[in-house]
Amino acid sequence: MNQINSDQIRQNVRRHYRQIALQDVNAGSCCTTTAGCCGTSVEVSAKLGYTDEELSAVPAGANLGLGCGNPQAIADLKPGEVVLDLGSGGGLDCFLAARQVGATGRVIGVDMTPEMISKARELAIRGGFTNTEFRLGEIEHLPVADNSVDVIISNCVINLSPDKLQVFREAFRVLKPGGRLAITDVVRTAEFPDEIQNDLEALYPGCIAGAAFIGELEWMLQQSGFTRIVVEPKDESKAFIKDWLPGVNIEDYLVSAIITAIKPCTASTG
Repeated sequence: MNQINSDQIRQNVRRHYRQIALQDVNAGSCCTTTAGCCGTSVEVSAKLGYTDEELSAVPAGANLGLGCGNPQAIADLKPGEVVLDLGSGGGLDCFLAARQVGATGRVIGVDMTPEMISKARELAIRGGFTNTEFRLGEIEHLPVADNSVDVIISNCVINLSPDKLQVFREAFRVLKPGGRLAITDVVRTAEFPDEIQNDLEALYPGCIAGAAFIGELEWMLQQSGFTRIVVEPKDESKAFIKDWLPGVNIEDYLVSAIITAIKPCTASTG
């Protein structure tokens, strides 16, 4: 993929999520190209594995009904840890992580959409989340220091990147030796039909066109230096993925997965 196409994809994704950031939070959204197709944000998040207690613990407006899982639920976060959320959106996963790491920990959210960053910062102030900050930046070029993060989480965002290998290299760079990756994302399980293949650029913002095969993800994580790599598809996710592109049976080609990996304790980024 050439640089012009990569930039076009990023602009399309940024435009899509800018619209979501500015819309009525109760209007309903999802990781899709069809606004409102999946129900309200609360209904969508319940399908993704968030509990009522979790959703009631974050500031109103943080839950935009996005994603394909609940990454902080698999991250085994501990008090005092530094957590980085790739593509933090309205801050839902950051605020939940902040509760787990406590006052001695810190959570950093990175998002490339200015409107999302502004929204999340306002919500952090409103909710009194003093251990949480949001930084504007691309996940391919993280505004985060080397070897400074204990855990990286992300929710259906890395598939949106036209350079996933660079995302994983950056994740490896910023993690401390022994740090871990705990993300949820969609993976491709079969080749797309013509109606999808012919419109990949338009479908990128909907977490469809950018999905990689499991083997591709494993290879990219290995190339980036990660070990103990696990990509675990969740067949039950097809129940909500089928709503992402009605009429195409998109669930026959995509599935949500839990992706975990470790940066070796002996690793160094220089």
